[in-house]
Amino acid sequence: MWIAEINNMKDKRLYHTVADKILKLIDDGEFPAGSRLPGERELAEKFGVSRVTIREAEIALQAIGRIKIKTGSGVYVLDSAANSGDRLPAVTAFELTEARSLFEAEAAAVAAVQIDDETLVELQRQLDIMASTGPDDEEGELADKEFHRIIASASGNAAITYVIETLWKMRTEIEPVKEVYESVCSEDFGARSKEHSQILDALKAHDSGAARVAMRNHFSRLLESMLDVTEQRALEELRRKASESRRRYLKSASI
Repeated sequence: MWIAEINNMKDKRLYHTVADKILKLIDDGEFPAGSRLPGERELAEKFGVSRVTIREAEIALQAIGRIKIKTGSGVYVLDSAANSGDRLPAVTAFELTEARSLFEAEAAAVAAVQIDDETLVELQRQLDIMASTGPDDEEGELADKEFHRIIASASGNAAITYVIETLWKMRTEIEPVKEVYESVCSEDFGARSKEHSQILDALKAHDSGAARVAMRNHFSRLLESMLDVTEQRALEELRRKASESRRRYLKSASI
């Protein structure tokens, strides 16, 4: 009986890996919005897994709104920009970071229990990319996003994955939030690799508590950096207005 339970756990991890691979093909444009995915048999041969694993991967992708399974018709790719329902809410960078801290810390704690070696290797690869790129390097930013997305997926919970994907959507598509994050990344770039390395160490140790704390520490530092950047911007704006007032006063006084 315990052998069957172990096999079930392996199958569960496998379908998440396959779901990630299908999602990457969708994001890379191989399967654009509106297109129909290949059948289960073809995908099973492509990824070297069973049709059951493909079916479970597709159910996971449907849960996060990336595909639609139509019985008797096939599986269709949804428009990721359109399936979020209403428009993104008007949130501040502080509100978003607080929410990310809550959800991503717990996702890391859950992932630590069941994360497999293959996923840990992929996380290390993303960490290496972050460490080798500069603060304004797009490749590093993508690696950062992928690092967090992989952890969310490793939680094995489609609802958690969906929430974190949506939070990342806010982080990259709400302009005021995006600007604050870009400023923080430029000003405090050196801490990113160290913090992500601590998160990965906790995951490698399968230590839920340490993974939760490491992720929270990462976001706590982000919040502090945001406060510093916001304060600096406020001071710069105050100086700019004072300078404009001074020029107007001197101009009026000379008339």
